[in-house]
Amino acid sequence: MAQMGRPRSFDRDAAVDQALHLFWQQGYESTSLSQLKAAIGGGISAPSFYAAFGSKEALFQECAERYLSTYAQVTQCLWDTTLAPKQAVERALRQSARMQCERGHPKGCMVTLAVMSAPTPELASVTAPLTRSRAHTRAGIRACVERGIAAGEFGADADAASLTCVFDSFLQGLSPLARDGVSLKVMDAAISRLMCVWSAPAA
Repeated sequence: MAQMGRPRSFDRDAAVDQALHLFWQQGYESTSLSQLKAAIGGGISAPSFYAAFGSKEALFQECAERYLSTYAQVTQCLWDTTLAPKQAVERALRQSARMQCERGHPKGCMVTLAVMSAPTPELASVTAPLTRSRAHTRAGIRACVERGIAAGEFGADADAASLTCVFDSFLQGLSPLARDGVSLKVMDAAISRLMCVWSAPAA
């Protein structure tokens, strides 16, 4: 009798990449076990899938961590205090837009798209790492805005919370634009206009 189990061609690292792309494209709830098995390929059986990854949720968590340690690093410059605060925010926006429009992976940002990836309260724990990542990025934007306010780069009545919301909402809005086929050229031009918000007040 032929031995059942993990196919010889199984490459776990490549399998996680394939699963990452599927979850990124479709979200957690809309991705089925059969779709994951097909994406991984090699004729992997259900028992082999569970032996390798534990569960669909565990695989999603692993994919999320891989995304956060790779693609999501485009906004880490927000925490680089060697950069001027305006430069840090602009770099984060441009790098994120470029990543979201790249070929070779799904369009948009998995962190942002996770808002609808597992939308029910019962599944909130599944996307918790991505929720924390959004909060981390928002905090980075706020830190830059506060540095800008302290340096006199905004008017005297500048409000850190509302300014943070301006830049954060623009960043989160890039994902549906990328999914709808808006070009990087257009996004870059929009970022240039957005950054006009951040300019030193007239003396």
